[in-house]
Amino acid sequence: MSTTTEAIGQEQYLTFSLADEVYAVEILKVREILEYQPVTVVPRMPPWIRGVTNVRGNVVPVADLAVKFNLGEREVTKRTCILLVDTLLEEQQIVVGLVADSVYQVTELAPDEIEPPPSFGTRIRPDDLLGMGKLGDSLLLILDIDRALTSSELAEVEALIGDGAEEAAPPADQEAEDGGTE
Repeated sequence: MSTTTEAIGQEQYLTFSLADEVYAVEILKVREILEYQPVTVVPRMPPWIRGVTNVRGNVVPVADLAVKFNLGEREVTKRTCILLVDTLLEEQQIVVGLVADSVYQVTELAPDEIEPPPSFGTRIRPDDLLGMGKLGDSLLLILDIDRALTSSELAEVEALIGDGAEEAAPPADQEAEDGGTE
């Protein structure tokens, strides 16, 4: 008899580091993990949006949660990556990139290994968390990505991407002269 995560009540989470803390996001929200590449800056974006990136022909906003959560801007290293996650914008799923300092692993947690978010003691708002996961002697912060990136914030970003994409893109003839690189 085989055991699945549903059969034993465990959920899977992708764990990653952000400003020297371990976070997790539900694995079903993660589309893929990309090596960090420079992003295109779009004018008038909130400071926590680094810019946009092109993923197979789709423009994807890239959010820096460390900046959004007031944890300070992090330097990009060879371990920095972008997590492509699904989140909700007015009942529609959209893809957003999240900058992570590094990615660790997929972890399974049973319901009894998850505590409710504390009302104090974390550097981010408790509303942005689904809970605190227990991994041996350490804890990880399980993000509620649909609350951490609110619909109103994402709607503003989407509107700015539409308005600013033309301003941020070099003219087609200039791109051809440059060879398409920066």
